[in-house]
Amino acid sequence: MTANSIHLVLGGARSGKTRFALDLAQSAKAKPIYVATGTAFDDEMRDRIARHVEERGPEWTTIEEPLGLPAVIMRHARPETILLVDCLTLWLNNLMYHERDVAAATTALGETLKMAKGRVILVSNEIGFGLVPETPLGRAFRDAQGRLNQSIAKVASHATLVVAGLPVVLKAPSD
Repeated sequence: MTANSIHLVLGGARSGKTRFALDLAQSAKAKPIYVATGTAFDDEMRDRIARHVEERGPEWTTIEEPLGLPAVIMRHARPETILLVDCLTLWLNNLMYHERDVAAATTALGETLKMAKGRVILVSNEIGFGLVPETPLGRAFRDAQGRLNQSIAKVASHATLVVAGLPVVLKAPSD
C-alpha cells in the first residue's frame, strides 16, 4: 500500500475482513489509527469493544466516531499514519438511525477520501449476497449499503473481498 492510497475491504459477517485489514495496516510501518464507528449500546457490545482494543495492542490509537467520519479522516490521515475505519456498515446504520442524509454523507466521504493525505483502509460488509430483506427498512438499508460500497470502491485504489478468511483482489493499481 503506497502513501495516499485508499483500500476498501469487503466481506460478510465473520469472514475475516477485519483481521485482513488489521494485518494490512500493521505491515505498513506507519502509526496505526483505528477509527471505530460502532457504539457500545449494551454490555455485550462493551465487552466486544474492550476485547478488540486489547487485541490490537498499545501501538494503536483508537478514535471512536459514529457519525463524523469525513472530519476524522481529514484530521488524521497523514503520510506518517495509516487509518483503519471499522466499519462503514455500522457508520451507515448510525446515519440512518439518526436520520441523516445518507446520500450526502456518502458523497462527503468519497470526496474526503480523494483529498486524504495518507493511507486509509475501510472495512465494510457486503450484504447483497443474501436474501431480499422482509421489511422496507431492511431493503432500504441493503440498498444504501450497496450504493455506499460502490461509491467507495470507485474512489479506492485497492479493493479486496474476504471470504472464509481468504482475500480475493477486486481492484489493484496497474503497474
